[in-house]
Amino acid sequence: MAHLSLAFPSAPKLTLCFLLFLLVSCVDAMVRKSHSTTVAGETYGKYYNYVELTDLLRSLSQKYPLITNLSSIGQSVQGRELWVMRITKDPHTDTPGLPKFKYVGNMHGDETVSRQVLVYLIEYLLANYGEEQRVTELVNTTDIYIMPSMNPDGFEKSKEGDCAGDNGGRNNAKDFDLNRNFPDQYAETNVKLEDVPEVMAMMRWIQEKKFVLSANLHGGTVVASYPFDDSASHERRGHYSKAADDDLFRYLALVYSSNHPVMKTGHPECPDTQYETFKDGITNGAEWYDVPGGMQDYNYLYGNCLEITVELSCCKHPKADELPKEWSMNRESLLAYMEKVHIGVRGFVKEAVGGAALTNANIIVEGIRHNLTTGMYGDYYRLLLPGTYNITAMAPGYISMTVQSVQVSKGKATELNFTLAPISETAASTTSSPPMTSDANISSITMGSTKSATNKSDSSVDNKNTPPVLPTQRQPVQPQEFRHHNFADMELFLRKYSSEFPDITHLHSVGHSVEDRELYVMVISDNPKVHEHGEPEFKYVANMHGNEVVGRELMLNLIEYLCKNYGTDPEVTSLVNNTRIHIMPSMNPDGYEIATEGDVQGYNGRNNSNNFDLNRNFPDQFVTITEPRQPETTAVMNWLRSIPFVLSANLHGGSLVVNYPYDDDKEMVTQYSQCPDDDVFQQLSRAYSQENPMMHNGHPCENLYKEEYFTEGITNGANWYNVPGGMQDWNYLHTNCFEVTIELGCVKYPWAKDLPGYWEQNRRALLKFIHQVHTGVKGTVSDISDGTGIPNATISVQGIDHNITTALTGDYWRLLIPATYSITASAYGYEQVKTYATVSKDGVEVVDFRLKRLHSDTNRPAHSGPQPTQNPSEKEFQSLIKELSVGQGLDQLVKNTTTESSFRYRRYKEMSGFMRGLNLNFPKITSLRSLGQSVEIRTIWALEISNRPGEAEPSEPKIRFVAGIHGNAPVGTELLLEFAALLCINYGKNPAITRLINNTRIVIVPSINPDGREQAIEKQCTSTQGLTNAHGKDLDTDFFGNASQRVVEPQPETRAMMDLIQEKGYTLSIALDGGSLVATYPYDKPVQTVENEGTLKYLANVYARNHPKMHLGNSGCSNNGQSSNIPDGVMRAAERQSHMGSMKDFSMDFGHCPEITVYTGCCLFPPTDQLATLWTENKKALLSMLVEVHKGVRGVVRDKSGKPIPGAIIVLNGGVRIFTGEGGYFHALLEPGSHSIEAVAEGYQQQRQEVVVHSYDAANWIFIEFDMDNSIFGLPREFVVASAAASMTALVVTACIIWCVCAAKSNRQKDGFHRLRQHRDDYEDEIRLTSMGSKKSLLSHEFQDESESDEETLYANKI
Repeated sequence: MAHLSLAFPSAPKLTLCFLLFLLVSCVDAMVRKSHSTTVAGETYGKYYNYVELTDLLRSLSQKYPLITNLSSIGQSVQGRELWVMRITKDPHTDTPGLPKFKYVGNMHGDETVSRQVLVYLIEYLLANYGEEQRVTELVNTTDIYIMPSMNPDGFEKSKEGDCAGDNGGRNNAKDFDLNRNFPDQYAETNVKLEDVPEVMAMMRWIQEKKFVLSANLHGGTVVASYPFDDSASHERRGHYSKAADDDLFRYLALVYSSNHPVMKTGHPECPDTQYETFKDGITNGAEWYDVPGGMQDYNYLYGNCLEITVELSCCKHPKADELPKEWSMNRESLLAYMEKVHIGVRGFVKEAVGGAALTNANIIVEGIRHNLTTGMYGDYYRLLLPGTYNITAMAPGYISMTVQSVQVSKGKATELNFTLAPISETAASTTSSPPMTSDANISSITMGSTKSATNKSDSSVDNKNTPPVLPTQRQPVQPQEFRHHNFADMELFLRKYSSEFPDITHLHSVGHSVEDRELYVMVISDNPKVHEHGEPEFKYVANMHGNEVVGRELMLNLIEYLCKNYGTDPEVTSLVNNTRIHIMPSMNPDGYEIATEGDVQGYNGRNNSNNFDLNRNFPDQFVTITEPRQPETTAVMNWLRSIPFVLSANLHGGSLVVNYPYDDDKEMVTQYSQCPDDDVFQQLSRAYSQENPMMHNGHPCENLYKEEYFTEGITNGANWYNVPGGMQDWNYLHTNCFEVTIELGCVKYPWAKDLPGYWEQNRRALLKFIHQVHTGVKGTVSDISDGTGIPNATISVQGIDHNITTALTGDYWRLLIPATYSITASAYGYEQVKTYATVSKDGVEVVDFRLKRLHSDTNRPAHSGPQPTQNPSEKEFQSLIKELSVGQGLDQLVKNTTTESSFRYRRYKEMSGFMRGLNLNFPKITSLRSLGQSVEIRTIWALEISNRPGEAEPSEPKIRFVAGIHGNAPVGTELLLEFAALLCINYGKNPAITRLINNTRIVIVPSINPDGREQAIEKQCTSTQGLTNAHGKDLDTDFFGNASQRVVEPQPETRAMMDLIQEKGYTLSIALDGGSLVATYPYDKPVQTVENEGTLKYLANVYARNHPKMHLGNSGCSNNGQSSNIPDGVMRAAERQSHMGSMKDFSMDFGHCPEITVYTGCCLFPPTDQLATLWTENKKALLSMLVEVHKGVRGVVRDKSGKPIPGAIIVLNGGVRIFTGEGGYFHALLEPGSHSIEAVAEGYQQQRQEVVVHSYDAANWIFIEFDMDNSIFGLPREFVVASAAASMTALVVTACIIWCVCAAKSNRQKDGFHRLRQHRDDYEDEIRLTSMGSKKSLLSHEFQDESESDEETLYANKI
């Protein structure tokens, strides 16, 4: 151009410039025309089939590469791609701050308008980007995803002009309705994964993208439908199923309908449903009709996304010439609805230490029971209507933060950023504080955590819309001291770190070795003393073989590393905040003490002090282990049963490999023994070996075992060599825990100088293996009616024959490799629910289940009629029982009911004064009475605690706590006195205690044998002094109910208790004794079978599992020779010490009340200073029994008129019998499960019901209404009457027949006699001539009496 300008004068220059301008303008116009030809060239007069649609989308993507990205999220059954067009300013990356929006069309293949309308929308957005401000702003500020067809196979089958869908195409190619096969909160979906690939692809996509807003476009009428689409009752129509965001959903649906000229009228006037109307053109889905398994509900419940369903046209597949009209009617609605993705509140959540993004942090809006989580950049978008809200950000391991009075106005979203400080004080103190917001709309900031005190400036609000900044890298602190630790040294090390890091550590012992060394466990977590809902439990166990010591030292190194780097190193902080890590440095401390440093392949110290190999001492699936169970084995087994461990490693030495189950096989030969989760175990094993280069190499110990090779450094146990009785297999088969065995080095006891090398070689692997606990799926199984978690629910994965169970609060973790799975949750008394989940290699998939009860009508009466009046707060009390039965409810009650007490032993006089004092100080809730007197005239006191003491309340359960039957075991007496004081002092102050007392009759007898107590001596653990009463009688052998069994009269103490026990109405009795640590259940006498044993054992188990030591079963007391291996700390009483005449047996047989005897400790009369500890150990267990007495089944028996029937027999499961009391009430405790209840009363028909009992629910109320017994001889009255009538009729008929026969015969004989008389003259002479008889005989013939009856005549003739 410059060259040309030199060849012309100035005037021609202007001319040339003008020509160039015209040229540029023409080119620009051509370019603009080419941009608009897509829209202008769109005919709007034809449907695009799959090939045409694919070509069109590809051409559009190529034409607009800067703002489009075409991709497929999966394939249909017939292999067609599920195309998605992404439209945004940077479509190839995820940009922080852009909310994700989606439209999905053609889910039903024969509903085709949506498919074409979305194609037109794509063309419209692309053609008008940069031209129209509204479109340009929408594309620049939104991440838009448009899927024109979710069911391309169905579309190909559908026929144009088919308005009703008669030609098919609605469903996919395998004839499944795609909008009925998503996981549903109220219904189970039963479909194979391969049958609905379109649904599986959508679920993966929804979970991955975290969309904010969406619409699913259908056809068949004209309306906008919003969640929920179905309800728990599944009523066909008319049931409004309200979501937590109901007002917001209504608003969003109105946005679409109000911009649609037909929809907004609410009168679609479709030919098939002419009279169907929708107010304002919107409807609640379930109120319209019930749609289980729908996609819109899945988006809302599981995908962070609010979705509505929009029906676009009456005709499902109209003629193509209708398409321009449909596009015209829907264009504004489509655009206006998309713009609503920008309302509400938006922002970022980041951490105070370095500003790193916090993904999956919860955003909680007060008053709306629906939370959402942050995305990969810590960004969130919470759609809200204009108003004032209190909003909380919460993340595990961080102090939750609430911003109050957040103003949301109409239009663009309010920006609200959160910065959360770690819980650790150390971490908080090193954090620089961002400036506080000056937004006048935000009035205050509230910390949501009550943990360690932290400056408020550590958590602040930042209203700048800036993405989080990555933290600066900081090298973690490594262990500084490497040496071998003997037991004393190890103990001091553990105590030191427990003392220095009390917020994240908890040191405790799970039992003792043979030589009485503690089996220490260090727990490291942000809340180390309790299981937190949703947080997995992980463990490392080392030094099982005493001479394999590397694992022991590595565990001490790991404890130091985790403690010192918590709050400063992001990886460590995240692991500790989100995992409860248990570390047992030494399982065999006795063996370690005799092992020798430098031992390479030896056996000295391998076994425990009884010379048993602990890794051959666990129960085995293929071999019977005959060796006695060792105390170390028992302690570990009980420990594993008490905590819901998910993943574990057992650290050994002698090679360099990760070994996974099974460890043996049934043939006991060296071959691969595959477990159901073989793929999972291989993945877990590789996770460790890949971080240990020497191990991963596969040639571990070439100098020792030249031929040994392990591919990738892992091996199946049995394929290496058989190990019957191993710990890793027991973990897998008997708990929820997946365990591998890791051999850490070729030398079993290396020199101390080599220890730093072992740490360096394994530290990354140790951390990487802990991370594996956060893979697979996790979630909660809860009751759909109230949301409470269901413990012991079963989680099963299709195709894997290994189930796991939920923990106490219903949470579970199931390790799986990346794939898509069908997962089922089931529980006693609930309908099972099946869903699908796709596990990715990055993180864990959250899958929650909400189960519906099978017997939802168990609380309804069996028959109609007047119902007994129930306390209006009954439902509230039932909720309390559930709250105290799951999670940390009972622990919280224990914490909230502390009483100041100086524990001491009280002799009789002081004990009596204490009981009177309780009665005098709390007269409204206590009643004190004498049951009788002892031999030495000491009163046996009984204290009743109730809101109406002394009054009969037959509808309430009655529980008895007794102690002191053996005077030389007075701990129980002191525990019950303290228990009574706790109840009285907290009444009216603690709501839970108050409600428990108001709904229970509690009777406490602290000392049955006061005379023996006076003789007993403190600190005598085994002395029998005071065991008997003043007559030298062991009272627990004096309870005989039958006179034939009793030789002498009962002791006065026995008589007093017998009278109390036989008072009607007791539901449960707890007796406290001493000399062991175990809970026993009936019977003490040697009986072959125990009716209802499951329930009795369960009740004892409730006490034991709420005792910190008893449930471990390691209750071996050297003073009584009792076995230390007591499963769960529970046993039948006769197995402990069989004897006749026990109070427990009398209570069962004559009081019809189960009694559990609890032995509180090995020492019968421990020192006073141990009482406080004993109270702490038993407090929770005692309270648990107050909760347990409200479970099982309870009810009332009455006749048709409503009259109660006392004395009716209630038969439980065809065996145990109890009787109804005053008012016809009954209450029976039952173990969890299904039970049959039969009611029998004289003169009434027998009734039978089935009930389901849950371990955490208050008792089921059942109402039994008797009809009069119309049976005779055990047969129905109608049958007997009919039979009797038939019999009488038959008898009468038979009599008539006999009479007729006899009458006929008699007439014939009479007729012959009369003829003889008539012809007498004719043969008179003949008679005279022939008769040889006397005249007397002739007279007898002649003077026959005609007055004789026919019968007489007949009889005479016979004679």
